[in-house]
Amino acid sequence: MGHHEPSRRTVLTALAAAAALPVVGLPLAAPPAMTARDLELVTVGDRSAAITWTTGAPDLIGRRQPIRADTELALGPADSRRPLPVVYSDPTPTAFHYVDITGLEPGRPYRLEARSRGVRATPGATPRWSSDEQKHEFRTLTSPPGRLLRTIALANDLHFGEEVSGQIVPALPTGVRQEPGLAPYPEVMLDALLTDVRAPDRDVDHLVLAGDLTNDGTPNQSRELRRRLDDWGEFGRDLLVCRGNHDRPRIGAQWQTGPRLRATGHHDCWGAHFLPRQRMVEYDVGGLRVIGLDTTELDGSGGKVDAEQMAALRSVLSAEPDRPTMVFGHHPVTRASGRTNPGGPGFILDRDDAATLHRLYERAPGVFLHHSGHTHRNRRTRPDSPVPVEFLEVASIKEYPAGYSLLRLYEGGYMVTFQTTRAEAARRWTARSRTQLFGLQSRYSLGSLSDRNHVVHRDLSGIEPARVTVSGSPRRR
Repeated sequence: MGHHEPSRRTVLTALAAAAALPVVGLPLAAPPAMTARDLELVTVGDRSAAITWTTGAPDLIGRRQPIRADTELALGPADSRRPLPVVYSDPTPTAFHYVDITGLEPGRPYRLEARSRGVRATPGATPRWSSDEQKHEFRTLTSPPGRLLRTIALANDLHFGEEVSGQIVPALPTGVRQEPGLAPYPEVMLDALLTDVRAPDRDVDHLVLAGDLTNDGTPNQSRELRRRLDDWGEFGRDLLVCRGNHDRPRIGAQWQTGPRLRATGHHDCWGAHFLPRQRMVEYDVGGLRVIGLDTTELDGSGGKVDAEQMAALRSVLSAEPDRPTMVFGHHPVTRASGRTNPGGPGFILDRDDAATLHRLYERAPGVFLHHSGHTHRNRRTRPDSPVPVEFLEVASIKEYPAGYSLLRLYEGGYMVTFQTTRAEAARRWTARSRTQLFGLQSRYSLGSLSDRNHVVHRDLSGIEPARVTVSGSPRRR
């Protein structure tokens, strides 16, 4: 998703920054009143929910400027006629409000009201027919039966080294830049992600990064990113990765220090620090089989799995077809994804390779989830054939809605909840990058409440728990 790949965005994207340009107007006699808007019910779990909004006002020429204010949330059962009690109140001034409420009852409907300075927060410009926030109500999930076994964070599309978010080509500088004096936004978002998934309330055992980890796959980007990830956890155990199209080998002086592909002359700088090109990787995490695919073409943004890698996948799945298995790769797989993303069918996995994957999954009933990135949105799409596999696209970590999905595995199934990063600097950039796509970024990327928060019942009892109890206290294996 960078300036060198026009296929990433449609004509709408080319006009994205128009929404962020100054709107010329007459000077106001008095400063306009603060508004609280962009209310979003980002996360709904079985016992918790996360709500965000922003506060601000237009300046003298119409540009909305952040205004710091207090944070207050009232919440109660949706079927109660009593006034909603205030369940969260923080006087600390901020323009980027985040409230995570815990202690809710599973499977129960709730009603909410978010306020700052007594002003009620309202949803953004998302149309009523696709907004879960318009009703100011939600129902908590009910977790699958059995013990919680493991928690995996699913993330993608960091674009480490990128300087302009949402830009198509240099001739169309339509993207969004970081504010002067602040750290580059990919670094801000990486730090926020790594800090967030280490927090006790996230309780993450493994972090999966499904491609586009760098913006151009240069030696410096690849080296520095690997250093930061190594500081976080062990590669291949705590951290599982695959390549995205932005990480692919390149031709040019900037990449010549990387290993050279003999047949083509491309240099694979990313592969020198992570994984060889078109190499399937298999991870074993306590009985759960996690398979990473390299779905990248040598040149271009579309997806491809070569014959050798597909044969390796076929061999692994046929050896233990019933073993609980999660697959991840950068490019989405289904026809439904091809019809609904701005880049069209050519932006996702090759149709022949997608059909082969479906046939392999038909013969391997242990496969339950295929995680993709690339489209920078939260979306579940229907499989092309009747296979009991969820095809899940997770939004980009580097731009609005700037989050990741928690995959909590239970003996009787799994629960997916989308989480946005919580650091103040990350929330500030998230609000700024919301203006992409002609101001339509929120409509495209956030996805429906059920796309980003849902429960699936499956038999996952063959997976070992990540924690054991020793002398009455839980410890990691």
